[in-house]
Amino acid sequence: MLEWLRTQSTLAWWLLGLSILTFVGSLVAVTLMVVRMPADYFTHRKPVGDSWRSRHPLVRGTMHVLKNLLGFVLVVAGLIMSIPPIPGQGVLTILIGLSLLDFPGKWNLQLRIVKAAPVRKSIDWIRTKYHRPPLQIPES
Repeated sequence: MLEWLRTQSTLAWWLLGLSILTFVGSLVAVTLMVVRMPADYFTHRKPVGDSWRSRHPLVRGTMHVLKNLLGFVLVVAGLIMSIPPIPGQGVLTILIGLSLLDFPGKWNLQLRIVKAAPVRKSIDWIRTKYHRPPLQIPES
């Protein structure tokens, strides 16, 4: 392994830089999304309407595709960050990616992830740090 690193030092530096960039980027993105999420997000089973519904169908369709593409990228990035040597907020990044995707059963899956004690504790810690109320999670 050390021999490979010596022969591929440029690639190793690029990979290190990319790893640091994804770590910092995931921290910033996850923090922004968790802070911006309404405290009652999980108390409504129906999604709140978005501002794109009144736009031209081409714009609405493009935004729908881009939102789902970003969600997919975040889920994949979160899965990669869940691997032990890779730095980043894996589970929270997956949760944010799932919130952007459109698929049946999304709300139940998100709720199950958020109810996990470590995830809930992390989300509430971030929200408290930025003077936001904790998420309201239904018991059943």
